[in-house]
Parts: sequence; structure tokens; C-alpha cells
Amino acid sequence: MKLSLLAQAISLEFSGTDMEVTSFATLKEATSSQIAFFENPKFLADLQATQAGVVILSPAYKEYLPKHSQALLSDNPHLSMAYASAFFAKKAFHTSIPATISDKSSIAQNVVIGSNSIVEEGAHIMPNVTIGANVHIGKNVKIFPNVVIYDDAIIKDGCIIQAGAIIGSDGFGYAHTKMGEHIKIHHSGNVILEEDVEVGSNSTIDRAVFGSTIIKKGTKIDNLVQIGHNCEIGQACILVAQTGISGSTKLGRNVVMGGQSATAGHLEIGDFATIAARGGVSKSIEGGKIYGGFPLTLQNEWLKTQAKLAKFFKKN
Repeated sequence: MKLSLLAQAISLEFSGTDMEVTSFATLKEATSSQIAFFENPKFLADLQATQAGVVILSPAYKEYLPKHSQALLSDNPHLSMAYASAFFAKKAFHTSIPATISDKSSIAQNVVIGSNSIVEEGAHIMPNVTIGANVHIGKNVKIFPNVVIYDDAIIKDGCIIQAGAIIGSDGFGYAHTKMGEHIKIHHSGNVILEEDVEVGSNSTIDRAVFGSTIIKKGTKIDNLVQIGHNCEIGQACILVAQTGISGSTKLGRNVVMGGQSATAGHLEIGDFATIAARGGVSKSIEGGKIYGGFPLTLQNEWLKTQAKLAKFFKKN
């Protein structure tokens, strides 16, 4: 899409050199044909180093934009990005190029496999599975009935996806107008499941806004788990039933999240941390410790507090 037309469509002024914009990307990953956006001063270094052809940003930060990048100035870059994202939204399950399916795989009845997807040898896909376009299903992957895998997902060797799981749906992301309207942010990223990941029944893993939501090697996800957009779940983690991981959360390796535990977004949990059932993580925490409760604290301290409360109310 021409930059001049995009600017006009989202009501931003443009006076630079017109160019073809191919897609959205992060400041770190964008190339000269892509558009990015900047809002949070925390990422100022990424703005200064970006290779993006175009950046949507506030006038206050224009001076930090590299000379090779053009600016689309906005008083609300996040909202402008949401409007712009609609023009680069994924096309649903297009089928122009035949899929490549190994004759050593097993495909049941009523399976839909989208354009340009690949299914490798040993894969076993059960009835009523829907696989989008440009999906890669690795060797010896097992996909149980009624799973939906959206476009561009990568499912590496040995993964198991239980019945009813959804891989790669749009994340729950919106920008907000002054009138209180919620403007959808169309997610153009994907999901990557590394080797030997297991996803439980009716769990959902949202694709990234830009880039990838990544579940690293050997992680096991129970039933009814929700993982938001742009999360990175480390190697060999355990996520127990009804855990909720908010967008852009990063878990280190061997993190255990107990049943119905949850995180806020944009935080990190260190390697080998354990969150007890129903624990609520509201900020980044270091690894190697056991946490519980809400507000989150060390689990032994939480238990002591509960014992003191019980003793107090028993006396009174």
C-alpha cells in the first residue's frame, strides 16, 4: 500500500517521499519497506536504531527518528497504529497454492489444510482439524479433533495438540478513542511451538501483534490455559489448568504456574520460579523461588499470614 494513501486513510498528514509499505513490524525487526510505531519512552533506543521505512510517533519524539526513516506524526500513535493495522490484516485461510503433505503422514476425514502449508512425515491429524495457510506441521506431530491452527503457525517436531485447542487466533488488543470506542488492533504475527510442546484441550495461544508468540521446547500446557499475544514461554515450563498469561509476558525456563494463576502483561518471571495455585503476578519476579497469593509474595510468607489471620479470627 502506498504510504500517501495509508496516511490519508488514517487521517495523518504526510509530506515526505511516497513509498510502498508492505507490512507492520516492531522497531527492532522492521526493514525499509515496513512501518512501525513508537509510543513508550522505554523503547527510545529501539527508535533510534530502527531500520523501519516509516514510523508512527508523537511529534515530541521526531528528533530521535533516524534520517533514513520517515515520520507519520500522531497525537495518539497507539490509536493510529490500530487504524493502520486493518490495512495489513491477514487474509483468512486463502487457498491459492496447494499444500505439501507427506505420504507418510496420516490425515483423517474432514480436515482442512490451507494454501502453501506443509505437513511432514509421521504427522497424525485427526478429524475436523482446520489448518490455515503457510503453516508448517513438523514430524510426528499429533493433532486431535477440532483443533484450529491459524495462518503462518510453526508446529515443530513431536508436538501434541489436544482436542479443541486454538493456535494463532487474534490477540485481545484494542486502542481507545476519546469517546470510549475500542478500535481493534489486527494482529499480523504468528505462533511458534518448538519441539515436544504439548497443548491441552481447549487452550488458546494468541498470535503476536508483530513477530511471534513463542512456546519453547518441552513446555507442557494443561487444559483451558490462555496465553496472550507476544508472550515467550521458556523451555520446559509447566502451565496448569486455567492459567492466564497476559500479553508480552516472558517466562524463563522451567517455570511452574499453578492452577488458576495469572500474570499481568509486559513482565518477566525468572528461571525455575514456581507460582502456587491462584497466585497473581503483577510485576517482574526473580527465579528460583516459590511464590503465592495476591498480592504475590513468597509462598511460605503467604502461608504464615493465612495462619495468623485464621488464628486472629478464631479468637475474635
